[in-house]
Amino acid sequence: MPGLVHVVDDDASFRTAIERRLKLAGYDVATYPSAQQLLDRPPDNGRLGCILLDVRIPGLSGPELQNRLSELGSTLPIVFLTGYADTATTVRAIKAGAEDFLTKPVSSAQLIDAIERAIARHGAASTQRSKLDSHRALLATLTPRERQVFELIVRGKINKQIAHQLGTTERTVKAHRHQVMEKMQVHSLAELVSIAERLGVLDSKNDAGR
Repeated sequence: MPGLVHVVDDDASFRTAIERRLKLAGYDVATYPSAQQLLDRPPDNGRLGCILLDVRIPGLSGPELQNRLSELGSTLPIVFLTGYADTATTVRAIKAGAEDFLTKPVSSAQLIDAIERAIARHGAASTQRSKLDSHRALLATLTPRERQVFELIVRGKINKQIAHQLGTTERTVKAHRHQVMEKMQVHSLAELVSIAERLGVLDSKNDAGR
């Protein structure tokens, strides 16, 4: 799986070696001698890739850069590299969302395997995000009344109950229900409930009948 690997390491010879190794494996590579250089030109979340990050770099450390990128909303997975195995740092980085933690010297096979997994995860997360964005856009096309019907349907209410709660007829509810299914581009109640769960609609405490 192709992708762009951002390599952040203060060791110039290491950067050169890693860049050569990754390009041979088919990846595009961008290198940075410091964390600040990467922050000055934040990577594009939309481009499939990952960050290969040294733990101990002068100035902003690897874990500090991880925190800053998280604050900026970066979704690029991070694979840490370290010359000094430190359990506490490893645990903190993994808890903060690091994809992997490799100890130098790292074999080509181990490095490529970690990067492949990181980029695959980034691709899967991007697909999920675009699906969510698409569902949100469809939800926004519902009229206020259709939105009320939608929220009651996914909470398991039948047409008769919805009609009673909204002060309308079952026939009207059926018409709204049909419109909701059409606009949300689904063919079953199960699909509609699944979308509602992903969008957090079912977590909402709002009164759908207001």
